[in-house]
Amino acid sequence: MNITDLKPIFPEELFGDGPIIMAGPCSAESEAQVLAAARALSKNGIKIFRAGVWKPRTKPGGFEGIGTPALQWLAKVKSETGMLVATEVANRSHLVDAILAGVDVIWIGARTSANPFAVQEIADVLATLPQERRDSMAVFVKNPVNPDIELWVGALERIYNAGIRRLGAIHRGFTSYGKHIYRNPPLWRIPIELHRRLPEVKLICDPSHIGGKRELIAPLSQQALDMNFDGLIIESHCDPDNALSDAKQQVTPEALAGILYSLQERRATVSTESLQQLRQQIDRIDDELIDLLARRMRVSREIGTYKKEHGMPVVQAGRYNDLMQKRVDDAVKLDMDAEFMRTVLAAIHEESVRNQVEICSPEASVEK
Repeated sequence: MNITDLKPIFPEELFGDGPIIMAGPCSAESEAQVLAAARALSKNGIKIFRAGVWKPRTKPGGFEGIGTPALQWLAKVKSETGMLVATEVANRSHLVDAILAGVDVIWIGARTSANPFAVQEIADVLATLPQERRDSMAVFVKNPVNPDIELWVGALERIYNAGIRRLGAIHRGFTSYGKHIYRNPPLWRIPIELHRRLPEVKLICDPSHIGGKRELIAPLSQQALDMNFDGLIIESHCDPDNALSDAKQQVTPEALAGILYSLQERRATVSTESLQQLRQQIDRIDDELIDLLARRMRVSREIGTYKKEHGMPVVQAGRYNDLMQKRVDDAVKLDMDAEFMRTVLAAIHEESVRNQVEICSPEASVEK
């Protein structure tokens, strides 16, 4: 994937140096609802109107969207307000209908991006379009529902290989089991890694789906901008409490205007001497961490040798659980996040176990 030949997602005059903002209702429910939201958003300066036409629901029986007829409402938004229009596609027929209706921006949803067959089906249709049509449309790929960066990168590569050069990624968080503050925990390290690998691909945050609650949209949006995301896609409905899908995570156009006004876009500036000194401290500490981890793994291998000689199992769950809790409690006392420390300790333990299993395996006894 030669990202150096990617084009700007949108004309520079559309957003200038500011963040890209896409907004609109989760679902296109009626022509009146769509046009009311678009007019209000356009009045507040939003230039890209988003609305779901086909809505994948986890369980049957929910509102699954109006479907193809709703595309005509998006076309009317485009002609009346001059906004670009965006919608999600999940298969070949969705994409064909969206293209015929003149949709400017499509995105591939989290469930679809997790399925390489479905993404390739969409890519195959894109590859058949005239070059001028491929050059004019923007395609965004949401992260897969599961935290697999390779699936995300692979989906982007499939769309790129189809000849799309206005290419972006949308971070909407990741599905997890159990109760959490967020509907889809953000796991920020994954989009940050994607941006490191593909710096020319525009990275947009979806705080509506990450948070699942309208009161979380503002803080999540600020976090995303603080991490140098290129923009936001936010669900906005004129009567969110009575929306047919995802009511709790939608805000009115007026509330959205207030959120956007409150956001601070922190620009990168020239590094000062003080900042350079702090970064040098970080570099030295990182070197120390690597040295400490290497020493820890050496001790782990010695423990593996001892366990092998005495016929002991590699993993002793009781000790691990006790130590994990103690270390997490100690970290919290030092103002560190408990979940962060669990992640770090789990990774260290996994590597220790791998080393010990390698030592204790029968193959390790065979002389080479």
